Amino acid sequence: MTRTDRSDTADPCASRVTVGTCGFAIRHPEYYTTFPVVEIQQTFYKLPRLSTGARWRAGAPAGFEFTMKAWQLITHEPSSPTYRRLTKPIPPESRDHYGAFRPTDEVVDAWTRTRAFAEALGVSIIVFQCPPSFTPTPEHIANLRHFFTSIDRTGWQAAWEPRGVWTADLIQGLCRELDLVHVVDPIKEASLHGAIRYYRLHGVTGYRYVHTDQDLERLKAACEGDLPTYCLFNNLLMAEDAVRFQILLGKRADPLLPRIVKAAR
Repeated sequence: MTRTDRSDTADPCASRVTVGTCGFAIRHPEYYTTFPVVEIQQTFYKLPRLSTGARWRAGAPAGFEFTMKAWQLITHEPSSPTYRRLTKPIPPESRDHYGAFRPTDEVVDAWTRTRAFAEALGVSIIVFQCPPSFTPTPEHIANLRHFFTSIDRTGWQAAWEPRGVWTADLIQGLCRELDLVHVVDPIKEASLHGAIRYYRLHGVTGYRYVHTDQDLERLKAACEGDLPTYCLFNNLLMAEDAVRFQILLGKRADPLLPRIVKAAR
């Protein structure tokens, strides 16, 4: 089926939906003319220099939005394989001081540095993605409560992506209590709380998954309603899928898609 420019027949929810990718999937200049938001990924593995955040902010057009993932030292324990990308390894005697939102000096320092980079970048949302090992134990729940009630949250929204065995009632209750946006992949599960919706599209079967037209229709249905909604694609062909979704919403014309495919490769 041949698609046409649908910019004059945009879906009614299109103005409330912001589409982008997790990381710059294409070159910065091309990205800025294609998407209105990007979720920065590097901050999860190791924090860039503050000057890098300021440079990205200065290089983006007016109105462009940055979100970012919180540093893994806050959410993940040193047993996580993602710690291999740290510049300096964690000393063995300090391994139980990191991750799981622990009330330790090390986690406080990791947050202070994360917050400093977020300010340099001018982010609107910080995503706290937890590993499946962060289970709903009394200790973990207490850590979560202490962390989010003790940090300065001025000027940005906190978004929480729990994974694993958390029940819907517990997630919803904690998000309400702590004013957290529940982060989900809406093709897999429903968002349970938030003044906004923040969707991260990981791929139904993993990173190499290409979203089908039916998937994107389901995503569109999950964007209905009055809440501002972010859709951040995080799969191998994230730029192409994100543009396809913009086309479905009537935000983009089809002639853009071949250019994005070429730029992404």
